[in-house]
Formats: sequence, structure tokens, C-alpha cells
Amino acid sequence: MDHLIDDIDKKIMQLLQQNARMPISQISKQNAMSPPSVKERIMKLEEKNIIASYTTVFRLQELNRGMTTFILVKTEQCQELVDFCHNADEVTDLFRISGEYNYLIKIQTGSVGEAAAFQDTLVTLGASKSHISMKNIIENRVLL
Repeated sequence: MDHLIDDIDKKIMQLLQQNARMPISQISKQNAMSPPSVKERIMKLEEKNIIASYTTVFRLQELNRGMTTFILVKTEQCQELVDFCHNADEVTDLFRISGEYNYLIKIQTGSVGEAAAFQDTLVTLGASKSHISMKNIIENRVLL
């Protein structure tokens, strides 16, 4: 399985992670490459599924969803929790974790009351504990 990427691929990926809509012409200038060469490299990264998708980042504060809460859940009703989270608009991420609790849910709401109401709906699925984010220090860090 050949998933090795070189420094040029890394530079292209860094630029795309900062701005997925960056024109190929601009990427090629920053890498001193021809646009067809850059396009070919991007296509290969997509084919290898190293670049899996392109997304849009929203300013959640402007959508009245600026409060981030992490909820730990201890449940034996795993599939029910997963299904519930798939259908809940507040849920942005769901993680299977080790330790005393077996799931970590990340939700985005507009208020503490909305977060509490969401957590109240989990009571039939098991014990839960919430942690409200006071400030997001690092978000969507460029990994390369």
C-alpha cells in the first residue's frame, strides 16, 4: 500500500487545508510548478483517499450554535446511542472511547439551557456527564 507523500504533496495539502477553494494556479505559483502538475498530484491524493473530501467551516456563533459541550456517556445501549446521535442536530462528533465512560459526544448549542435539554434526552440511554467549553484554544489545526 503506497501512501507515501513527498514534501510537495505536503505543501499542496497544507494550502488546501487552509483554503480548500484555493485555485490550482495559486497553488502552482506557491510551489513553483505547472498547474497541470499540481492538478495531477491533487487527483492522485484524491484517488489514494489521502484527500477524502473538501468541507466548509461555519462561524457557529453566527448560527446561534456557538456553545460547545462535551458529554461523556456510559451506556450498554450502544447502537441506540449511535442512532440517536445520527438524528440529533446538536451532535457534531461522536467518539467511542476507553475508560469509565464509553462514548464522548460533542454538541453545538446556543445556550446552557439547550445543552441541558439535550443531555436530559440521554437519560434513558445511560449515565452522562457534561463539560462546557469555556474557550476554544486550537481548532482545525493544520496537521502537516
